[in-house]
Amino acid sequence: MELSVLNIKGEDTGRKIALSDAVFGAEPNQHAMYLDVKQYLANQRQGTHKSKERNEVAGSTKKIKKQKGTGGARAGSIKSPLFVGGGRVFGPKPRNYSFKLNKKLKTVARVSALSLLAKDNKVALLESFSLESPKTKDFIAILNNIKSTGKTLFVIPTANDNIVLSGRNIPKVKVATAADLNTYDLLNAERVVLVEESVNIIENLLSNK
Repeated sequence: MELSVLNIKGEDTGRKIALSDAVFGAEPNQHAMYLDVKQYLANQRQGTHKSKERNEVAGSTKKIKKQKGTGGARAGSIKSPLFVGGGRVFGPKPRNYSFKLNKKLKTVARVSALSLLAKDNKVALLESFSLESPKTKDFIAILNNIKSTGKTLFVIPTANDNIVLSGRNIPKVKVATAADLNTYDLLNAERVVLVEESVNIIENLLSNK
């Protein structure tokens, strides 16, 4: 597959880059993508939820009424889950939701996501550029020029503060480095814009693994 390289004005530069079939033309593995997205979302969970059980609730330990003769059920503690203000039965406790995935499976998932995007013509190539200072207005102009108005994943080769800060406050736009690509962001995007130099980095990271 070959893609034309655009400049920041949205014009075709006349150059084309051939994308590796091993990364952008593979047969998608749906289950690998599911597991990688599941792990990503699980890792976002703080797991700090907590409710008090009956031994943690503040309250008197005195027997609240006599055992017999009241006509009602026996009750030994105001902290019982049956009463308002009592403890909760089997409530949530702090836990770690993360789980392990093999590196090869994660690689397969990313390759599958990139291949799906390439197959649906949702990948665009942009020639290397730089911004003199962080300016959201300039970054929006670039996106409009290349007709990326929906959810966009903007992939740059290496960390660049001016570009990251320029795109940080734009809704539906995420700027990521080539080394930090993940399956969730790829599948969540309506279009992926790859800065020219990031293609080689992605192919080196994901091919022959």
